[in-house]
Amino acid sequence: MIKPLGWGFQAALLAAAFVATTAGAHDLGKSDVSDDATGAIETFNVNGHTNTKGAFFQSLGTNGRSCSTCHVPDQAMSIAPPQIRQRFEQTRGSDPLFNAVDGANCANAKTSSESAHSLLLSHGLIRIALAVPAGAQFTVTAVHDPYGCALVTDSTGRLILSTYRRPLPSTNLRFLSTMMWDGRESPATSPLNNRQTIAANLHADLMQQAKDAVSTHAQGTVVPTDAQLNDIINFEMGLSTAQVYDRFAGSLDARGALGGARNLAGEEYYPGINDVLGADPNGIAFDESSMTLFAAWEGDGNSYRDEDNDGRGPFDRRAARSDIAAGEVLFNTLPIDISAVRGLNDSAALGSPAVIKGTCTTCHDAPNVGDHSLPLPLDIGIAHTPRAGLENDPNIEKGIAELNEPDLPVFLVSGCPTPFSAGQAVSFYTTDLGKGMISGLCSDLNRVKGPILRGLSARAPYFHNGAAATLLQAVNFYNQRFSMNLTQEQKRQLVAFLNAL
Repeated sequence: MIKPLGWGFQAALLAAAFVATTAGAHDLGKSDVSDDATGAIETFNVNGHTNTKGAFFQSLGTNGRSCSTCHVPDQAMSIAPPQIRQRFEQTRGSDPLFNAVDGANCANAKTSSESAHSLLLSHGLIRIALAVPAGAQFTVTAVHDPYGCALVTDSTGRLILSTYRRPLPSTNLRFLSTMMWDGRESPATSPLNNRQTIAANLHADLMQQAKDAVSTHAQGTVVPTDAQLNDIINFEMGLSTAQVYDRFAGSLDARGALGGARNLAGEEYYPGINDVLGADPNGIAFDESSMTLFAAWEGDGNSYRDEDNDGRGPFDRRAARSDIAAGEVLFNTLPIDISAVRGLNDSAALGSPAVIKGTCTTCHDAPNVGDHSLPLPLDIGIAHTPRAGLENDPNIEKGIAELNEPDLPVFLVSGCPTPFSAGQAVSFYTTDLGKGMISGLCSDLNRVKGPILRGLSARAPYFHNGAAATLLQAVNFYNQRFSMNLTQEQKRQLVAFLNAL
């Protein structure tokens, strides 16, 4: 079945042999294109057409789930609330996605109850149950437990904490510097930080991640075979996903622009490329202008024909492309005073600077990709709670007020020194302990990775907890969090650029 693309765009793409997007089809095309909120998203498979009978699409556990349950092409290989709600309505909650093991707010939920799946339906959140590490440097207690399973003791006496997160896309994987929001599938034995070892280590990490996904999310009782695991990994590693069409600007690879998944598939990458902290293994200095996809559209004052045949005149299209290019320039160069960020401002290696003069690309340095090219989990404040009286940083409080925060459990973390006043003990409130739940270290609390930015338009909501319903909300958060004083025009241009990724 072919999904309608609209705007006069359908004929041009289908003529180029772009084919079916439905997961029920026998084969997906080499290039899979689907409507999204601002145009069309493309997933390109360098390995050719995809046989949907492969292991990625097979139920390898006991509850009917496959990898494709939560990683769907028209949602940038993640899942998004509008389609989640549609699945719930069509199946009355019986789709495997809603299995209570992690598709409900708590594991003992009644799967047909809409309220039991409120976090998944509203914000696309999956429940991650993690044991508080033995010997952790901190203690944790639940102070707000809206669903009754925030912090429970299991049959072995372990303290299990419920964290709720967005499924990361299973595409663009060759650009990863760490796996999972908290890095738990990139152990010290196989880090993704060395050019000579990244291929082998990424394969090992993906193998372990696939095994863990089958045993937890799919409730598997049998470990997948190496052949099945390799089939999953080979499929995922062949995928590149990016926005290919904008409803106002038209084709995102027109007139010298480099948008779309096909261009992304050829993008150079290695661990440390353009590293902001000077760790590029080739000794190349950091270039803040790491995003150059739409440089060809900067200052384009020439009128041109309606090459996409969608009824939009050249002046409309020129204005839209100008906004995208201007947003890219802002992303690269707009000054930001970065303060009170765990992982940066408390870094002894950097001299623990109170303020770092940076730009968006300080934290999104991988060229034309947008994550960090070396592992650098950060706490910018997203996991801090919006509940009254529980946040003491006014900039974080104002930033969170711009968001559509879900009603998440809130935890009190005690016993750690504050990273910004040496030797002073501090207690703080959070909805997600981040990497600290893996390492048990105070220095890792609240820190999560920044995701790859390509394909944003198709996978709202944003941030690890889905707190930004739109990219404008995300921009507004940063504007308040770092006192950026953006104008309305700058906000519009940044959103236009982010939607074109």
